[in-house]
This record gives sequence, structure tokens and C-alpha cells, in this order.
Amino acid sequence: MKVLLDECVTKSIKSHLADLEVHTVSEMGWSGVKNGNLMSLCVQNQFDVLLTIDKNMVYQQNFEKYPVTVAVFNSSTSKLEELIFFIPSFLKQLSFLEKNRVYVIEKPQKTL
Repeated sequence: MKVLLDECVTKSIKSHLADLEVHTVSEMGWSGVKNGNLMSLCVQNQFDVLLTIDKNMVYQQNFEKYPVTVAVFNSSTSKLEELIFFIPSFLKQLSFLEKNRVYVIEKPQKTL
């Protein structure tokens, strides 16, 4: 599974996704690329998933045009300490996520 980390996601999360092929926007030389063009680059470079915390992505794109899955961590911060809580949910759902769609990944609820 080939995953692209959006600019708003800390690259430190890569070590927590070790079983996946993970690249960052900056590693790919795509810093500053707008979302529509970024989606096209994902398709051209055969990425399976774009991982972001940009909740506006849900409303900005026509995802039917792009055979890529967009996963949005529903986080208020890009800090690793927060994002790692989303990883188990993301990994659990990953094999069920469909292309041409956007998914908002929630942090698991704490149990008492």
C-alpha cells in the first residue's frame, strides 16, 4: 500500500506506519502544490492513499475523478502525540477503504 502524507501531517508519523510504503509531499518535491493538482499527482504516481488532517478536503474535490483514497484524520493538531491515536483505526479500516472516496478517521473512544 503506497501512502502519501500531506504537508499538514508531520513526517514523524512515518515510523508508525512502517508496514506501508509512505512518502511525504516534500520528499516527492510537491511542496506548495494545491489539492486538485496533488490528487492528480497521486494518481500519476500510483499512490493508493492520501493521508491528511485537512478537513476542507472533504468539500473541495470531486473524488470520483481520482482513483485514490483520501483518509482524513479528524484531529485538531498535526502533533505526533495526537496523530498516533488515529493510527490503529486507520490501519484497521485500510483494507476496506475504497478509491474515489474520502474517509474521516476518528480517534477511538476511551473506555472506562
